[in-house]
Amino acid sequence: MREFASTQVKKGVRPIGMGGDGATWGNYSLIYRDSGTALVDVGVTDFDNGNQFTFTAVGFTSPSLWHNLAIYGIALSQHATDIATTLNAPMHGDSLLTHGSGADQGLFFKAAMPIAAGWSAGAMLSYELSQFDATGASTGVPVHYETQWRPSGGFGVTWQPSPLFLFGSRMILNTDREFRRDGTFETSGTAKSFEWRLGASAAIWSGALLDIGGTRVARTNGLSGRKSTIVNPNVGLEQSFLRGNLVLRAGHDETATTGGFTVRRGQLKADVAYVDGLGLARAGTIFGATSRSVIVTFMYDYRARR
Repeated sequence: MREFASTQVKKGVRPIGMGGDGATWGNYSLIYRDSGTALVDVGVTDFDNGNQFTFTAVGFTSPSLWHNLAIYGIALSQHATDIATTLNAPMHGDSLLTHGSGADQGLFFKAAMPIAAGWSAGAMLSYELSQFDATGASTGVPVHYETQWRPSGGFGVTWQPSPLFLFGSRMILNTDREFRRDGTFETSGTAKSFEWRLGASAAIWSGALLDIGGTRVARTNGLSGRKSTIVNPNVGLEQSFLRGNLVLRAGHDETATTGGFTVRRGQLKADVAYVDGLGLARAGTIFGATSRSVIVTFMYDYRARR
């Protein structure tokens, strides 16, 4: 479920529409550039089989603090009801077609500051819980999934030697204790994922940015015993108009096609991203073969008001 909400919030709507490369313009290390702002995120993912995921989030970035340090916090809630999927219940060797509902809640805290000579660094701490309740369509057996939090977070660094180029890297380590109950039977195990992003952005002409990078995700699941490693590219293009008050963007995020735009007026800014195939590179077709997602961020600059 997290691939359709919290993973996207961490990158930001601008990088999503630009091909999803959170190593550059979505890097934690650049949060201080949004100091003095507040935002609201909303998103929806619709699958070809009728499944739907929705989420909302509220975030706040502090004013500039010591040496331009900024602290950012965001709270997220995701919901999915009457989901048709194929789950592997602990007491059964075969996957069972099930219907169910789930939720995901998260708190993310990030801090970043410029260092020197174009270098910036940032870090993130996260607290996230997930739940899913389902019933076997043929057996009627209730199945309950949930996670317990374990220390998780990330780190990012960028280098901008000139206004023309930006280079960055970002890492995330997520750890959870996962529980599955099937009737009276319960199993548990530790689930870990390590995500590493590397990217570069170049101003190829006036108002245009070309962004290229890659993403590597390694996962281990102590409950199922499965291990996996996924490596995919990220590429995007952005073009600004009207002195930056209108921006258009498009890209390719792992295996998904993306697009989006930004409209800015005074202290308000709206970022919109569209993704065809969101999360399919990581979640596969467990929730549906194809999906279409729209994610919107409304940002308010309270510094200008003051």
